[in-house]
Amino acid sequence: MPLFQRFLQLLCADVALALTIGLSLSGCATEPAGGDMNIPVSVRLVPLGRPDALLLGEQHDAASHQHMHLQAVQTLAQAGELAAVVLEMADAGKHTLQLRRDASEATIQQALAWREAAWPWAAYGPAIRAAVTAGIPVLGGNLPTRENAATMRDPTWDVRIPADALTQQRTAVRDGHCNLLPAGQIGPMARIQVARDASMADTIASAIRPGKTVLVLTGSAHAHRQQGIALHLPAGLRAVSVRLDASGPRPDDAAGFDAVWPTPPAPAKDHCAELQRQLRLTP
Repeated sequence: MPLFQRFLQLLCADVALALTIGLSLSGCATEPAGGDMNIPVSVRLVPLGRPDALLLGEQHDAASHQHMHLQAVQTLAQAGELAAVVLEMADAGKHTLQLRRDASEATIQQALAWREAAWPWAAYGPAIRAAVTAGIPVLGGNLPTRENAATMRDPTWDVRIPADALTQQRTAVRDGHCNLLPAGQIGPMARIQVARDASMADTIASAIRPGKTVLVLTGSAHAHRQQGIALHLPAGLRAVSVRLDASGPRPDDAAGFDAVWPTPPAPAKDHCAELQRQLRLTP
């Protein structure tokens, strides 16, 4: 199989790996340096007010981040302030709107067309189940994988965001694939990232309810104010971006996020070695 086709196969079939690599290397914001990792999410939410949309930018391999998803869902739902939960982890058009509050986990996964290989249900399921149980709709927001190929060929995505943001997207794609991606595919792959941001923004906009907050569970790069979803949201919609920080401060934290919430470090992993193994470039 040609190298690029193998990259595309990995992108579609093992999104968690690809995004964990890319997002852990791309820029993301700051709760004041030295912030207490033990502050409950319910307390962390208070200074953010009641935005129309709250983007929680996680590191996909940090288990504490998915636990914070659950706390955020529970806190906002109990306060009657949660309009919907929008997921990067499910495709746009998939949702739980027709489900009963007591729907089984299998039924919820079926409704969202859940991809276990990309997104372990054990990690993300508790927050999703909490929303369904509370009667809160859960909406897939990501670009459907069937649209990836057409998106990669469509140059109009190159002008959907400012030139500097596109450059940053391309850098993130290159770095996130450990400089293994053929140069001619960096631009097309960046188009997918832009299209994903636009898809999630459309889903968020459709779920806005006055006086309530749409909670968005996504990777930190998508939550970045100057590169991600925020660039595609309607004018006048108040969105707050938070980076869940398992890796320490980053140079563009202040520019990219409204807050950074320190969390325990994620276990160290050599993602580039794993990607090489996936590509069968190493034994």
